[in-house]
Amino acid sequence: MFEVLETSRIVANKSVHVRIDERAVTELCKTWVEEGISVPPWDSVHHFKGVPEDTIAYIFVLDALNFCFWPPPGRPRWEIEYESRRFSGYYALSISLKRAIGSGIPIIKADFLANITLKDLKQVLRGKGELPLLKERVEILRELGQVLLDEYHGEAYRLLEAAEHSAPAFVHLASEKFPSFRDVAKYGCDEVFFYKRAQILASDLYGVFNGAEQGHFIDVDELTAFADYKLPQVLRHLGVLRYKPGLTQKVDHGILLEGGSIEEIEIRANTIWAVELIRQEMEALGRTFRAFEIDGILWNMGQDEAFRAKPYHRTMSIYY
Repeated sequence: MFEVLETSRIVANKSVHVRIDERAVTELCKTWVEEGISVPPWDSVHHFKGVPEDTIAYIFVLDALNFCFWPPPGRPRWEIEYESRRFSGYYALSISLKRAIGSGIPIIKADFLANITLKDLKQVLRGKGELPLLKERVEILRELGQVLLDEYHGEAYRLLEAAEHSAPAFVHLASEKFPSFRDVAKYGCDEVFFYKRAQILASDLYGVFNGAEQGHFIDVDELTAFADYKLPQVLRHLGVLRYKPGLTQKVDHGILLEGGSIEEIEIRANTIWAVELIRQEMEALGRTFRAFEIDGILWNMGQDEAFRAKPYHRTMSIYY
């Protein structure tokens, strides 16, 4: 994903509100080498897996909805209960879809998606509180179902096959066919490419199939980090990302950053470029990781309460 990496590098070099502390990058990598850090395996507990065609359809639906889990001010966090445990955020989404499939709701069928209603989606996501942007999520699922019906005989695996095992080709195809995956911003006069959900879609397909068969991509190493809320939160905790005082105040006080604003773009672009610098430094230290694997390491670190001391930035967006 050359355009994602290159435009993120350009923004990182021009940034006014965010900077990368390269000394912190070096120290982090030394620590990881000393600790023998490893890539977390695919989480088979919280995800559905069935026959390949159904598994691919599930991952498409999962990543079509994989954005914006935080509650608006004064509203309760969305949570679900499953097998006597409570889940929120991404895990609540993945389990909600798994639960729906198990209960006979055809949430992975294109004809159902093309006609899904708000009531249908609320039933799938039932729990405590409410996930934000529900109407937008309904429209995204309808878009997904209709495109699959119109162009791929209703089968998500056919779109995956059309990419011929190329991760960048798959990302570009998903972004072309589904506007909700077209995660591109403007920084001054320049376009900045993120493709967060389209890239994570490729990564998740790689993960669920362990890089084999339908999940085999000949160029998966070209995927970048996935610019979301959690990674910059973790990188800031680690001292890798540093914010100017004005941005610090906004993020720490939960003030919304407008999607496409200079500050928001700089956070996301510096996140991607910081992960690339970590990748390069780890390689120099004799440990080879791909950017999306470093993303997975950081994201899993972010599930630890210790890494939530500094808040994440808040942007109401369908892209992450």
